Amino acid sequence: MKKVLKIYGGILRLVRLLPADTRPYYAKYARENFVNYREVDQSETSLDELFQRAYNHSLWVLKKKERKKEKRKQQLLRNETSASSKSKLQFSRASLLPRT
Repeated sequence: MKKVLKIYGGILRLVRLLPADTRPYYAKYARENFVNYREVDQSETSLDELFQRAYNHSLWVLKKKERKKEKRKQQLLRNETSASSKSKLQFSRASLLPRT
């Protein structure tokens, strides 16, 4: 039982690394899965295998969120870069206009 609680705590620590808006969903998901497997027959299923799957799934979710975050950051940088190049273009065009 101690091992199960230790792993559940580890999964919840991983959930805390997620963005705040997704934490409740994944915390509930983790709890439901631990409750569902509470009555699993240990002779048929390896608990270590179940724990490894839960841990791997948690890492997958974290990587997925990080990729989305990185993609958003790159998109913002591209938008800023294109906005600054547009302003430079406007400035250079304005300097070409004859002064009256």
